Amino acid sequence: MKWHRALTDYKSYLKIERGLSRNTLQNYGLDIQKLILWCEDNKLKCTPLTITEIEIQQFIYELSKTMNPRSQSRIISGLRGFFAWLIFEEYRKTNPLELIESPKTGRKLPDTLSVDEIDTLISSIDLSKPQGERNRAMLETLYACGLRVSELINLKISDLFFEEGFIKVTGKGDKERYVPIGTNTIQLIDTYKKQVRVHQHPKPTAMDTLFLNRRGNGLTRAMIFTIVKNLAEKAGIRKTISPHTFRHSFATHLLENGADLRAIQQMLGHESITTTEIYTHIETSYLTEVMEKYHPRK
Repeated sequence: MKWHRALTDYKSYLKIERGLSRNTLQNYGLDIQKLILWCEDNKLKCTPLTITEIEIQQFIYELSKTMNPRSQSRIISGLRGFFAWLIFEEYRKTNPLELIESPKTGRKLPDTLSVDEIDTLISSIDLSKPQGERNRAMLETLYACGLRVSELINLKISDLFFEEGFIKVTGKGDKERYVPIGTNTIQLIDTYKKQVRVHQHPKPTAMDTLFLNRRGNGLTRAMIFTIVKNLAEKAGIRKTISPHTFRHSFATHLLENGADLRAIQQMLGHESITTTEIYTHIETSYLTEVMEKYHPRK
């Protein structure tokens, strides 16, 4: 079996049997491609069935020269899964990454914005322009519902259940969840729909897509990143932020105000509570600040 055939079959397995998203499939593919290109550059004749732990170790050593531990760890994990699949399909008997340890990465806490910073950023939107109402509704939805950027751009009009106070969100692996939505965010979305979107002409593929660009197509991930970056500069926010920062802020603010971790897990669509628990570390640092600032015996 050659690399191209193995990679194509593996991605089909991940899509059909594991139900992984297109973005996740692309990332797995790119990581395996790095190994393929390394083998080609070094004129190695190994295939997915013959490559050994020695070649894998050499490949990872080369990665360590230009890649941070977190990225190395992700690639090692992805390759381990790829070779485990080859064993499952009875193409191989051993996994060449079985004894290879991932580098220690620590636990990176996500960047967040304060409530005041979010208010400042959203207030900097120019509402005199048609895209202003759209951008305000989008950023409010990101923060109010804790959405991933991919979930935001794929949000449909038919996913809005405003009378019930929920929206239906399609997350990773096409898993659906229902997330509460507040009256303020509902009003902003309604304003956008009635004052801006109603005057647009959606493309056939975007008839049900909520947020549209000027040409009537759905927005891209890159466009949302650009909007957030430009607004942060305009608002004078010096932090390095992205659309995902609104999701982190959503979870952090809920936890700081006493929300149950399980409820936050459900709203974020995390498969494991362990993923959600990273926000308890943020909460701990926040409590330490409070202690140092207010306790008489600090």
